[in-house]
Amino acid sequence: MKKAHLAPVVLLALALICSACGKSISDSIDDATITTRVKTAFINDPVVGAARIDVDTFKGVVTLSGRVKSKDEETKAIGLARTIKGVADVKSTLQIQP
Repeated sequence: MKKAHLAPVVLLALALICSACGKSISDSIDDATITTRVKTAFINDPVVGAARIDVDTFKGVVTLSGRVKSKDEETKAIGLARTIKGVADVKSTLQIQP
């Protein structure tokens, strides 16, 4: 198949995969963008240990998991995530491990 003919096939595959998990393609792109922006905010913040925090987004709801060194770091991470455009809610399962 020529490369030009692959684009519709790839889009159809993405649509089928996303519809199976309850997301539209635009939801998936928006969630991926939100996740990237949250991670970038963590990287740029001197308090938050970005390498120890996992970020997952589903329909605008960000879930933070992993480890932080203090309650202050957890609070800062949640606060940063809430400032990102498109975030509907932030859930935390972060564990404090000094």
